[in-house]
Formats: sequence, structure tokens, C-alpha cells
Amino acid sequence: MKIVCTQPMHHAGLALLEGHQVLVLADEQPRTLYEALAEADYLVVRSMLPPDVFEHPNRLRGVVRHGTGLDFIPLERATAHGIAVANVPGANAQAVVEYCLSAMLQLRRPLAAMDRMLRSEGWPAARTLAAGCGELRGKTLGVVGLGTIGSALALACHHGLGMQVLGYQPDERPAPDVVRRVALDALLAGADVLVLCCPLTEATRGLVNAATLARLRRGAILINAARGPIVVEQDLLAALRSGHLAGAALDVFERQPLQAGHPYLQARGLLLTPHVAGLTEDSTAAMSVGTAQRLLQMIAGQRPDNLVNPQVWNRPAPQGGHHA
Repeated sequence: MKIVCTQPMHHAGLALLEGHQVLVLADEQPRTLYEALAEADYLVVRSMLPPDVFEHPNRLRGVVRHGTGLDFIPLERATAHGIAVANVPGANAQAVVEYCLSAMLQLRRPLAAMDRMLRSEGWPAARTLAAGCGELRGKTLGVVGLGTIGSALALACHHGLGMQVLGYQPDERPAPDVVRRVALDALLAGADVLVLCCPLTEATRGLVNAATLARLRRGAILINAARGPIVVEQDLLAALRSGHLAGAALDVFERQPLQAGHPYLQARGLLLTPHVAGLTEDSTAAMSVGTAQRLLQMIAGQRPDNLVNPQVWNRPAPQGGHHA
């Protein structure tokens, strides 16, 4: 079988695919992808696919998201073409939780800035930064999205840092006992630290805007390791400039990569990272192994774990697309 990957896979997953042809795209240009898919049986997705990708000639039998976020894949079009889609949820959850913990600690106690000032301006100057530091014990964490990551973060912050936890989740999925589920307005009003752990949907696009930021306690901080378009960028910048928001850590952006000259790059109170919250050696290996396992299930004709469009399974595929 021929497997196309939009970006390289970890060797731990590649080892499981020995005996199959695995091709990594030379670049992320749509034409390169379309040409490769004309001869591919399966596609591994690590970057955003063009909306019309499945309208081009292909013989795809299945697609596996190397991770969780399905916004990278035009799922409705895959389903219309009878192409099975699976993902690997939870494989990078611990990495994202640890990123969020690191970010909130850094925003409340900026050790890296102290280090730089100690080296450049000396001991007395560096010590002045301690005056603005705060502790997290007894503060309130507001988690938007109580899936695997949000729930794990709630447990870590409550048991590890002594924080109170408010959670917002529109459906009725279970949440840890340490979480007090509330409406979004109540969460915003009570949160000292707001963390976005929700997927990007039409309901969450632009969820953090001027109105929602105004409901936060003055001096709160925001962490977004979910998806960039959940936050209205100009509204966030305005909240930082006014001092209503004390700081924010952003791993994802409206447009990626972050463009040279973007206002974020000059804004005070921002901790910026290049969409790496879920990327560690451990998580990358786990996602790669999980992806390979889904592929092997499909190749063997078995219904893959975490099949996200089950309606295509065992259904004859329309012309121009196939499924396992």
C-alpha cells in the first residue's frame, strides 16, 4: 500500500509500517499534494488540507489525522466520497497539559525574564520583577472544553497547585469531580486563569472577543493551545493594552505561521510559541504509533479505532474515492 504523509512521522510509527510505501510530501503546495494523492491509498494528515482536496482525482481508501483536531480535514467531503477518516485522540494530551501548566506559571512568575535581566542589568534590577509575581494556589482556573485535555488539566491544577476549577462544556460528557460545571458567563466572571481546551467549530470561532474578555476578572490571564480563530486577535490586544488582561500565552494563531510584523510580536504581556503545545518526543512517538495502528487496521479491512465518520464503513464508495 502507498501511504502519503503531509509531514514526516516519528520512526516509532514508521517501524510498524515496514513493508508499505510511505511518501512524505516535498512541500505543502496544493499541487504537490494533489499529484501524490492520485497514486495513494492512504493519507496521514499533519497539516491543514485544502477544502477541495477530495474533489481531485484520487484512489484514497482512508485518512488518518496524526493527532486530534479534525478541522485540518474537510470531513464532510471525505464522507461524501466514502473515505474513512480516523484520528488519534489523547496521544498528545499530557504534552498539552504540561504546556498549559508551564505557560500559567511563566505568566505569573516570569523566570525567563528574570534570567535575562540578571545577565544584562544585574542582581538588583532582576529582583524588581518579583514584586509583580503571583501565586496560583487558591486561584480559580476556568477551563473551556472538558475533553481529555481539559479534564486532565483540571485535575493537575486542583491537586498539584491547589486551584479551584470551573468548567464549561456544552454537552453532558462526564467531568472530574474537582470541576464545578457552570455556564460560560459564570466561568468568565470567576476565572483568574482562562484556558481554552475546545475544538474549533462554528460555535467556538471568535468565542474570546471584546465582550467575553470584558467579563473576565481584571488581571486574569488567558492560555490558548487549542485553535487560533477561537480568539479575536484585535480584541485580545486591546484587553492587554488596557491592562484588563494581565497576560496571555498563545500557541496558535488566526494565520500560521505567525506573519512577520504581526502586532502580537510587539505586544507586552504575551508569551508566544509556534504551535508546539502538543509536540514532545514522547507525544510525537505516541501519535505516530497510534496513526500507524489505525492505518494497519484499515489496510487489514478492520474498522479502525476512533473512526470519526462511521457512516462510510462498508458503504460502496462514489466514483473518485474509496474506503477500506
